[in-house]
Amino acid sequence: MFNGCFTALITPFRDGQLDEPALRKLVQFQLDHGIHGLVPMGTTGESPTVSAQEHKRVVDIVVQETAGQVPVIAGAGSNNPQEAIEYARHAQQAGADAVLAVAGYYNRPSQEGLYRHFKALHDATTIPILVYNIPPRTIVDIQPDTLARIAELPRIVGIKDACGDLGRICHERQRVRKPFSFLSGDDITALAYNANGGNGCISVTSNVLPAQCARLQSLCAAGHFVAALALHEQLVPLHAALFREPSPAGIKYAASLLDLCSEECRLPMVALAESSQAAIGRALADVRSAALV
Repeated sequence: MFNGCFTALITPFRDGQLDEPALRKLVQFQLDHGIHGLVPMGTTGESPTVSAQEHKRVVDIVVQETAGQVPVIAGAGSNNPQEAIEYARHAQQAGADAVLAVAGYYNRPSQEGLYRHFKALHDATTIPILVYNIPPRTIVDIQPDTLARIAELPRIVGIKDACGDLGRICHERQRVRKPFSFLSGDDITALAYNANGGNGCISVTSNVLPAQCARLQSLCAAGHFVAALALHEQLVPLHAALFREPSPAGIKYAASLLDLCSEECRLPMVALAESSQAAIGRALADVRSAALV
């Protein structure tokens, strides 16, 4: 079981190139502040615009720097099953603990096609796999019955749920008949998701606030939802500010304020408007100030 707060890591760039020292610095920052796990090469890591070589290098670095201190769930998503298998096999060889796989975008498969995609990935590897369901990006939605069918495959161990329906987990938990990791893919609804039976979050905000985001998940796991709500409400303005414009521009700007890396993104992501920068700066300063009280 994977549980707690996993950071959906940004991928630092400088002058158009992968910034390896900044990536190592970011991983160490996460470990120093108590993060429960790391997820390189997801959407927040700008996986659509890195080369295959860069993708694999990022996974290698994160696994090396983490050195087994926390689990690493490597992004291995693609609408091309063969590419997904290639990335999953590499993650397996690199020493990642699991892979996160999204499917469906652009080619829009049926529920049967989604099942067969994940079965092909499962059958071609030996690494644990988490399904990533995010219909706003992929157009297709993995339905509860389909997830339950996919979960019958032995090494399908969990889901990152960003479908936007807080009731969805209730239907999935009724159908999945084995220990399973239910992880929210949305910071601002993670508390409510946990209250419905979830056991963690793959977080964007934790790139800059790993201690606070990890604490929120620990409070939920312990059943301390009143304290978790108080912390959640401190974080809400920052969650909202980070997504005023398409991610990961917001979280990269926030990371640059902490001198973790450059705010540089790759096209088609662009720099933030000044109003968004100001909103992120205020919200981040407020949360950090509250943590010192």
